[in-house]
Formats: sequence, C-alpha cells, structure tokens
Amino acid sequence: MRRLFSLSFILPVSFAYRISVRKDWVAALFSTLFLVNACRAQLPSGRDTSTVGVDTLNSRRTIHYQDVADVLKRCFPRLGITTHDSASLQEGKRFILVLPQVGYTLQTRALAAIVVNTAFRKPLANMSTMTGTLSYTQNNQVILMANAAVWSAANRYLWTNDWRLMHYPQATYGLGMYTSTDRVINMDYAYFRLYQSLLRRLAPNLYAGIGYALDLHWGINSYDSRRELTRISRYSVGVAGRSVSSGPTLHILYDNRQNAINPNGGLYVNAVFRANTQALGSDKTYQSLLIEARKYIHLPRQSDNILAFWSYNALTLSSDPPFLDLPSTGWDSNGNVGRGFIQGRFRGKKLLYAETEYRFPLTTNRLLGGVIFANAQSVTEHPSEQFEKVVPAVGAGLRLKMNKISRTNLSVDYGFGFDGSKGLFFNLGEVF
Repeated sequence: MRRLFSLSFILPVSFAYRISVRKDWVAALFSTLFLVNACRAQLPSGRDTSTVGVDTLNSRRTIHYQDVADVLKRCFPRLGITTHDSASLQEGKRFILVLPQVGYTLQTRALAAIVVNTAFRKPLANMSTMTGTLSYTQNNQVILMANAAVWSAANRYLWTNDWRLMHYPQATYGLGMYTSTDRVINMDYAYFRLYQSLLRRLAPNLYAGIGYALDLHWGINSYDSRRELTRISRYSVGVAGRSVSSGPTLHILYDNRQNAINPNGGLYVNAVFRANTQALGSDKTYQSLLIEARKYIHLPRQSDNILAFWSYNALTLSSDPPFLDLPSTGWDSNGNVGRGFIQGRFRGKKLLYAETEYRFPLTTNRLLGGVIFANAQSVTEHPSEQFEKVVPAVGAGLRLKMNKISRTNLSVDYGFGFDGSKGLFFNLGEVF
C-alpha cells in the first residue's frame, strides 16, 4: 500500500489552506504539488527545522532552497500560490485534508482512493497525525485503513495505532528463496488488523511501552494458474479458511532524528517483541521479534549528501505462525522492504534485510536530487528453517522537493531484483 503513484485532486477543509499527506501517498499534479505539507515529519519543537536559506553544515555558504511551490509561484504568478514557510509547523496549527486519488502499485495495479488526514502539535511536542484511507483497486481489493501517531505535551508519551480492514486478493509465490515468479499462487482473503501501542519516554530520545496486536484473516482461498483451489505446498497453517494471531507487544524505541520523513543525520532503533497466545484467540501460541535500525551519515562530512543504512529483521522465535502472518517482502509497516520486488515475493519464518542508499542533490537550490541504492534479503527455508540464499536488488531514483520546510521529497525509484523482478516505486518522503 505504500508504493503508490497517484494523481491527486485537493479539497481543502477548514483550518488551513496548506494540507498534509501520509508518507505512503504521492501527490503528482500541479495544484497538488505546491499544497503538500509533510505534517507526518516528527520535528522537535522549539527549533526551526527548515534550514531554509542556510546550509548549517557550512556557515560560509548560503543556499536558497526551492520547492515546487516556489517554482509554480514564479511560473504562474497570477495563481496567488502561497509558498511554504516555517510558520506552518508552529504549535497550535491544525490541518485537515480530504484527498481523492487515483494511482498504481505493483500489487494493486490501478486504484482509486480517498484520504482524510489531520495534523496537530501539542506544546513542546513532535507533530501528531491521524489518517484514514479508503481504496479500491483494479485487482478488486478494498482497503480501509486508520493510522495515528499522537505525541503528548513535551513528548512524554507516544500513542500509535494501525487499523486495517481489507478484502485483499494477492499473488504469492510460496515459501523460501527458491521460488519463481513463473509459478504464482493467487490468494483471496479478508483481513482485519488491530495494532495499538503506548510508549513512555524514559530518557532523551528513548521510549518504552506496551501494546496489543491482532491479525485476523478469513475466507482464505488459494488458486493455481487455472483458477482451481489448491494448497500452498509444504505449509499447512493458515492457507485456507481462517487464521488468527493475537497477543501483547513490548516496545523499545530510540530515535534522535530531527526529521523522520527526510533524516539528515541521527539514529533510529526499534524493537518489538510479540507474544501471540491461544488464551487471547490465536490459533497457535508463538512469539516473534522485530529489530529495526537506521543510521544516517553526511558523506562527505561537510556536505548535504547522505549515506543511509537500514536493517530490518523479522524473526519467528517459536512454533508456526499462520501463512499470511509470516515475515514477507513488502509487509513491513510502511510497505518498503524489498525495493525491486513485488509485495509478498519472498516469505519465511525469519526474514533478514539490509539496504543502503546514497542521497545527493542535483541542483544547487535542492529542488532536484538523486539516489542510488542496493539491498539484499533472505528468508529461511521450510522446513529446515535455515538461511540458504540471499537475493540482492539495485536501483536509482530521482527526488523532487515538494516542501522545503519539512524537506519532503517526491521519491521516484526504479529497482532491479536479481531474480528477474523489476519495477517503479513511488513514495512521499524517503523510503527509510
């Protein structure tokens, strides 16, 4: 759901003319481009995060940053376009967005959607956002999502939720790394997700807390290429009928990035332990662990160029999760693991993933930028539960500055997977 190319038409609704969009939506036409405001960026209060007009890494040099709003204002002065400024991120500002969209992803093909988003900030806190999305796709998928990240005053608490209700026919390729895109199994199912968490600050940039996670699939049917019912070979849990994973979660988070949507430095580490139990309705009692880390380095040191590293590791610690709850390509919370591959391409009880990306400006005003990236992933084989094969991908992309205050870019990437996969990937904000 994150890799979305969309042509959007804006309906501003009260509070502000500027609007905000979730990271997983890409606005791509004229009026949309200058209106986008990245309210999802988690920006520390009390400081101007825009760095507009000043290169903080080299005080001898002044850069006049430009974004799409500046370009449109210069090219079409009669439109009365309002450019972005740092006042748009002040405390007390509130934005509401109603956003109809049409778009495309590898896993959905064409789609139509409507997004409702509101953003706000408590005193001395990061930006909070709440977003609802309803989508219908060419693959007859219906997706209803509600997401929130709400920071209390002074960032003492962080409340998050990820709720989804979906009818989601989707291709899958079986288990392990030796599968082929020529042998597709089509699965049809309905899906309800309920993820909640509450984290408390323990020290500067360090948070810990508890939560609850529910994954409920029903009406699961698997079809082969002749549209005949089949079972996915070598795995018997959750490939037909109904499956449930339900249990409490423990969270530890460290995040000292100044801007989560386009970090220019810092470290992010997130660990989530999940204990699914039959006492709370799970089909089986099993435990899982997610460990994720991201690091951003200026290279060269006195430049705006960023060398970024990402490690994402989803591990089943015991027993057998339902098939659709196994770690899989593109099924991280933001849907970005595995650029170069379609969602669900590789699936197994444990997934290891690493990616690095080099980001650099193409114009002196930072309106355009570029990236090159490489990643590699591996899942365990069944039933050996051993890592036997690693499949890499490489690619490059362009960045278009949509909001110079929050440093929000429109990201357009093309990736090549070494198994023959390839595709075009879109994001609003950086991939990680």
